[in-house]
Amino acid sequence: MTSSILQAFGEKSAYAPLKELDGLANAQNIVLLVIDGLGYEYLKKHSKNSVFEKYLVRDITSVFPAGTPSAETTLKTGVAPEKHGITGWYVYLKELGVVSTILPFVPRCGGASFMNYGIEKKEIFTEKTINEKIKNRSYLIYPDNIAASNKINAAGVQCLAFADLEGLFAQIKKAIDSSSERKYIYAYWPEFDMLCHSEGTEGEKTGEHFKELDRKATYFLDTIRDTNTILIITADHGLIDTPKSKVIFLEDHPELQETLALPLCGQTRTPYCYVRPAKAKDFEKYIKEKLGYCCEAYKGEDLIKRKFFGLFKPSEKLFDRIGDYVLIMKENYIIKDKLLKEKIDVFIGNHGGVSKEEMLVPLIIIKNL
Repeated sequence: MTSSILQAFGEKSAYAPLKELDGLANAQNIVLLVIDGLGYEYLKKHSKNSVFEKYLVRDITSVFPAGTPSAETTLKTGVAPEKHGITGWYVYLKELGVVSTILPFVPRCGGASFMNYGIEKKEIFTEKTINEKIKNRSYLIYPDNIAASNKINAAGVQCLAFADLEGLFAQIKKAIDSSSERKYIYAYWPEFDMLCHSEGTEGEKTGEHFKELDRKATYFLDTIRDTNTILIITADHGLIDTPKSKVIFLEDHPELQETLALPLCGQTRTPYCYVRPAKAKDFEKYIKEKLGYCCEAYKGEDLIKRKFFGLFKPSEKLFDRIGDYVLIMKENYIIKDKLLKEKIDVFIGNHGGVSKEEMLVPLIIIKNL
C-alpha cells in the first residue's frame, strides 16, 4: 500500500504496489487515515451497512509484530520493521544501554523523555517518513497530546493537531482545502485501540465508538466531494481479547526469571527474551516443559532468516532489538513482567501476536471524491 503511495508521487519502493490502488497518481489529494486497532475481522463482524463496509476492498496483512510501534512506523515510512528497527512497545536500545517505552520515547522505568538529555528521535527513528521522501506538499495529522512528538522539521511538511474525532476530520478537510497543489495527508486516530484495550473488542463502549466513527466518516465524505481526493482507510493491527485466566505473570515463574538478563521487551503477545548465555538451555527447557501450552520459543535470528520482520536485508540494529529468543503466544495468552515499583496494567484487548484477529487489517478505498 505505501509503495503505491510512494510511486504515485514519483518515488521508488522495493515493495510491490497494490493493483487496487492503480490511479493514485491522478488524484490531487491522497489521504491515508490509520484507525488504530480497527482489524479486518472486527469489521467483518460489526460493519454491516457502515461506510467502512461499503468501501471495503479486502484484507491486507500487518507487519510482525502486529503492534502500533512496528506497524504505524511502517505505514509512516513505507518500509518493514527489519529496516526501520522499531520492534515493539518496549525496545532495548543498545546505543543508550536502556529498555525504552519507544513511542513516548522514555525509559521503561519512567522519567523524562530522552529528548531532555539531548537525544533526538531522529537518532533512533532513523528511517525517513513518506512525507519526507516525496517532493510534494504533505501533512501529518495527530491528536494534540502526541502531535508535537510526531512533528517533522522538513520542507513542505506541516503537522496539524486535533482534540477529538470531529477535529480529526476537520483537520483533514483543512489540509485538502489548503491549496491547489498535489499533496499527501497522513492522519492517525488512536481512540478505537484504546477502547479495545480497556473495554475489549466486544465492549459496549467500543461498539458505540465504532458507530460514531461511521457517522462522522459518512458526514466527512459529503464535505470533500469534488476535491479529486482518494481516501485510503486502514489500521496498524487488530486486537484479540484475553480473559484473566490467559494472563501469565513472569513473577510466578522465578526459575524462568533467573535465566533473563533484561526485562521482557516487545509486546505481551510476542515478548523478546534476552537470555544469559549460561542459562540458555535452562530457558529452553523451562519454556518447553512449563509454558509449552501457552507459547513457543524461537531464536531471534531464526525469525529474521525466515523473513518474519521483512523481505530484504535487515538493518544491523534489528539483531539487538529482538532478543536472543522470541516467544510467540498461543491462542489468546499474554505474558507480563514487572520492574521494581512498576504498576502492572492488564488489558482486556491485546495485540502483537499472529492470530488473524491481530494480523489482518482492512483496505478501504474511497475514490472519485
